[in-house]
Amino acid sequence: MAKKKNKFFRVIRNVFIALFFSSVFFVVVYRFVPVCYTPLMFIRVAEQISDGKPVRLERSWVSIDNISPNMIRAVIAAEDNRFLKHNGFDFRGMKKAYEGNRRGKRIRGGSTITQQTAKNVFLVPNRSYVRKALEAYFTLLIEIFWSKERIMEVYLNVIEVGNGIYGVEKASEVYFHKSPKYLTESQAASIAACLPNPRKYKVVNSGPYMQRRKARILRLMPKMGRIDFDK
Repeated sequence: MAKKKNKFFRVIRNVFIALFFSSVFFVVVYRFVPVCYTPLMFIRVAEQISDGKPVRLERSWVSIDNISPNMIRAVIAAEDNRFLKHNGFDFRGMKKAYEGNRRGKRIRGGSTITQQTAKNVFLVPNRSYVRKALEAYFTLLIEIFWSKERIMEVYLNVIEVGNGIYGVEKASEVYFHKSPKYLTESQAASIAACLPNPRKYKVVNSGPYMQRRKARILRLMPKMGRIDFDK
């Protein structure tokens, strides 16, 4: 009985060791290799098939050098204004979100851009404590092995920006018929404004709530200043 128990624990230990090294391996690989597909993309395709809708999956990778600084400032203003200052977790933002949610205010959940990137690249978008724990784990790995510039590059290439549309390259092409390198402040803010729920909120011809959200982002963008990833 003792031998079987020891064997069981050895198997569990070996599984955890294998998972640890494989997770580190993929995080290191994605430090250099474009992230072509994410779990969310496959989930959305499965949902489209299940609903009897045409399959739509539009995505393409673009270097951060070919993304307008307006787009970078817009997502930082919209999603994580302390992106360059924290190490993956914005505890100040989490506290503010928690207190606001307790008072019934509509406040974003406090997830940083690094946390969102970890979720988008490595995990499925379900709500559970296990998912949140894994998100925290991958957030730590990403902050260790990736630069802030790389985190932003991956984030902007994998975010969902509409039904079957992923990344700012396709968003720029579909909504504004141009390269993301030439996005104006207003266009970048329109894309960033939809990110809390990109399948619900419209990037163009949006309603009053989106217009207010876009206006807030435009007010915050100048405060971001010049984004310097080398600091």
